Amino acid sequence: MKDDPGGPRYFPLGSLPLRLDVSGASYWAVALDRAMLSYFEVGPHTRFERHSHESEQITLVLEGALVFEFDDLCVTVAPGEVVAIPANAPHAVTGGPAGAKAVDAWSPVRPEYRAER
Repeated sequence: MKDDPGGPRYFPLGSLPLRLDVSGASYWAVALDRAMLSYFEVGPHTRFERHSHESEQITLVLEGALVFEFDDLCVTVAPGEVVAIPANAPHAVTGGPAGAKAVDAWSPVRPEYRAER
């Protein structure tokens, strides 16, 4: 496939190296102009402190568990389960006892996760 910045892009297995996010968590991300997908590996009990962002976030847990803390709700998301977070909703996230592997869909794109490719 031709590497056309405005066209389709293909990322074969191993071509998206993990990058450190918070201590104990790594990710890769792929973005188009208006949407982004990221993959996270989160260590046991690794915590993303309370934060919010303008992007909507949809998280699918693949392995392990993630605990999401919202103002009035705490939910453990297990493999095959999804949590959808509106833009600007404050939340914290903690990896379960065995950690987690998860994918996130984002819109709009989170510039801090965008890989220069």
